[in-house]
Amino acid sequence: MSEKILLDTDIGSDIDDAVALAYLLVNPACELLGITTVTGQAKERAMLASALCIAAGSDIPIYPGAEEPLLTTQAQPLAPQARALANWDHRTAFPEGEAVEFLRQTIRRYPGEITLFTIGPLTNIALLFKTDREIPHLLKRIVSMCGAFTNRFTDTSTVEWNAVVDPHATAIVYKSDIAVHRSVGIEVTSQVTMPSADVRKRFTGGILETVLDFSEAWFEQRDLLTFHDPLAAVTLFHDDVCTFERGTVLDVELKSDWVKGQTFWVPADNGRHEVAVAVDSRKFFSAYFSVFQVN
Repeated sequence: MSEKILLDTDIGSDIDDAVALAYLLVNPACELLGITTVTGQAKERAMLASALCIAAGSDIPIYPGAEEPLLTTQAQPLAPQARALANWDHRTAFPEGEAVEFLRQTIRRYPGEITLFTIGPLTNIALLFKTDREIPHLLKRIVSMCGAFTNRFTDTSTVEWNAVVDPHATAIVYKSDIAVHRSVGIEVTSQVTMPSADVRKRFTGGILETVLDFSEAWFEQRDLLTFHDPLAAVTLFHDDVCTFERGTVLDVELKSDWVKGQTFWVPADNGRHEVAVAVDSRKFFSAYFSVFQVN
């Protein structure tokens, strides 16, 4: 049985969003109902998403969303990967100012059936929850690549980019009463990486060639792909890739500039937030690449 998914993404900055979207588009277990984009150059991000959809032969509704965070200064104004758009067929026209309403109507059309999958700053989702306070109760679950929770790995930050870019939106979403809110944080996703040379060897054929072209802007600045968003995507269909613990995000830091957006999570058997605490990298890579072998 397929999983109904709505994707909210800041595709166009870190290459991992495109890697995750490619996985969703070719996964036969995924019924992708729509895509919304967030942060600076939201329309260019929508174009990137449309290029991947066309490469996959999929006609998915795409809506550019909020470009500015709720209260803070924009930290992600550009979508560097957009320079690759000249190489790929893509849409150029999208509905303007309708992203939140699209999410709202779609969730109301399928109450209790939709997984809201967020792999960008949470601005669109906070606006959605504030626009229609019933929406959190109408979701099957929300799964987010967001936050840092356990502090078990000293080589990663105590804050995470998606949470930091719009910390007030992060606070709104994590304070919302959702039946299941699953988070895959940076301290776990940072354990799943691939050098750029290996990416160039493995990302061949079909939609992965498009992703690889997008990735060149990313690899100009670093030599590593970290599978932040793809790991969260794989957990939508494979519960055994990560180990999760229940707890509650008690607070999100909004005052200190040093750790603004930090998520304060405490374990509790009856907590309303599921947090990834470990990952089996071998199982992840097997699950991720398996969908491309059969499509």
